[in-house]
Amino acid sequence: MTLTQDVASTIARLRREVCDLHAELTRYELVVWTAGNVSARVPGADALVIKPSGVSYDDLTPENMVVTDLEGTVLEGDLAPSSDTAAQAYVYRHLPDVGGVVHTHSTYATAWATRAEPIPCVLTMMADEFGGEIPVGPFALIGDDSIGRGIVETLRDSRSPAVLMQNHGVFSIGKDARSAVKAAVMCEDVARTVHIARQLGDPLSIPEDSIDKLFDRYQNVYGQ
Repeated sequence: MTLTQDVASTIARLRREVCDLHAELTRYELVVWTAGNVSARVPGADALVIKPSGVSYDDLTPENMVVTDLEGTVLEGDLAPSSDTAAQAYVYRHLPDVGGVVHTHSTYATAWATRAEPIPCVLTMMADEFGGEIPVGPFALIGDDSIGRGIVETLRDSRSPAVLMQNHGVFSIGKDARSAVKAAVMCEDVARTVHIARQLGDPLSIPEDSIDKLFDRYQNVYGQ
């Protein structure tokens, strides 16, 4: 693929951004060792930027981020891309509004995934960020686009930017990579809080009309 100067400049920026965002995964303790990844769609090109496979977070640099097309074929980079590349490429192909995808094995959210149990919407913060429960996607093997298919099937008609893939972990999406990282951080936070609440008793669900109002306010009014 021949890249225009504008696209090449965008890729250089995304290499830095995607590299830097991996530090957020370790800062919020969402990953261990070399697991997990952040990717970003390249606007103006059928391409994405993603973490290389099996490389320590301490060794990540903008230069060793990998650029692939939306079928997962490497366009730029000397290292193999993440094993989740095919799955994330599938998400980008089928959800055109998605600009970033994140994968983690964060402890509490993944514990919910092992039970194939959605996290119920019992916190106003969940209504704000997720617009309801955090759903569970189907079990799928790593290596091809099977996980991507499960992500798309689960989130296509959901307001949630995160899905708990059964027996696996969290995948989150966003308008850009930073938004997807935020969703992954928030997913783990509410997974932990709701787990603790269930040790005390049965958490109270928020009525659907209140969820709608909270979601609308947070998405359209809150912040600067």
